[in-house]
Amino acid sequence: MSETNNAASVTFDDVRKVYLDDFVAVDGFGAHIDDGEFITVVGPSGSGKSTLLRMIAGLEEITEGDIEIGDESIKGVEPQDCGIAMVFQNYALYPHMTVRKNMSYGLKLTTDLSAEEIQRRVRETAEMMGIEDQLDDKPANLSGGQQQRVATGRAIVRDPKIFLMDEPLSNLDAKLKVHMRTELQRLQEELGTTTIYVTHDQHEALTMSDRIIVLEEGELQQFAPPSEVYNEPANRFVADFIGSPAMNFFDVELNGTTLVGNGFEYDVPSSIVDAIPADAGLELGIRPEDITYDATGDNTISAVVEVVEVAGSDNFIHLDIEGLECRVRVAGGVKPSVGEQVNIAFDPDDVHLFDASGENLLAERSDRATPVETEEAA
Repeated sequence: MSETNNAASVTFDDVRKVYLDDFVAVDGFGAHIDDGEFITVVGPSGSGKSTLLRMIAGLEEITEGDIEIGDESIKGVEPQDCGIAMVFQNYALYPHMTVRKNMSYGLKLTTDLSAEEIQRRVRETAEMMGIEDQLDDKPANLSGGQQQRVATGRAIVRDPKIFLMDEPLSNLDAKLKVHMRTELQRLQEELGTTTIYVTHDQHEALTMSDRIIVLEEGELQQFAPPSEVYNEPANRFVADFIGSPAMNFFDVELNGTTLVGNGFEYDVPSSIVDAIPADAGLELGIRPEDITYDATGDNTISAVVEVVEVAGSDNFIHLDIEGLECRVRVAGGVKPSVGEQVNIAFDPDDVHLFDASGENLLAERSDRATPVETEEAA
């Protein structure tokens, strides 16, 4: 199938969705997605991810604001006329139809293409997806991965302006999920179609995206490239939500050039001190992989080993610092005994400091690759 030039931008203008029980699912959402971008949308359950996608698809009415594809509003436009193709979590294949008919059915309903052209598109797309030998099979005879390919192929044959994907890999096992994630990235790069991909899996978001939309309670928290979301979270919510294991947080006060917490003190450079307003309540954030375990020298913090999680190439050590929990990511060969006392340390460049409300990032870690990017480069 030839590369499409059919991609389009998507603009959200103060979009709001309110249901009849006055539940606000999306509130004041504004963003612009460029032609050909791969965007992932992440957030906890109930944050408005799928509602946002369904409004783009025309499956949910927009309460306030507008959504434009290219320069055209989608309000009042029938979904089949918006140039959109959607891949659902449950694939939504017709069980009584063969793969060939599942892939061609939408084209027969919504276009005036000849039967020959429809079959050519289906055949080329099936070859692209590696399911050409299953064209005469029915969904019940296919594996989960093959069904996912059929659902994706059904979207591709329509040559849409926008791909919408609602957790399309969530029903697959871990190994197949990794393979299909790579396949979807390859396809998107080959086709160049603007893609908006909803997922609860932050690993997918960090590895697949040009940019990530982070939602919480229907409100946009951050819209930025993966490395920026990871290294420069806009607020405490993003810092806590993105990253596994989650970031460690400690309430601290600034005393001169020293951060003072419950049971520990940590000296920081003047560059960090200068970024902090006078008399500000503070919360220190540090990612588990940025902590040096069994540190020596000055500026260390004493802790006691509580739990050791063995996770293959990495282990996760849970520490107690005067009643505060701290998680550290270490190499797989590091296996301390429970109750062991150790010292930890971290580079001030890796510190995130938030105001007491958690709304403002006062000091951020230096920009570097995310652990996901580092692992894949290796």
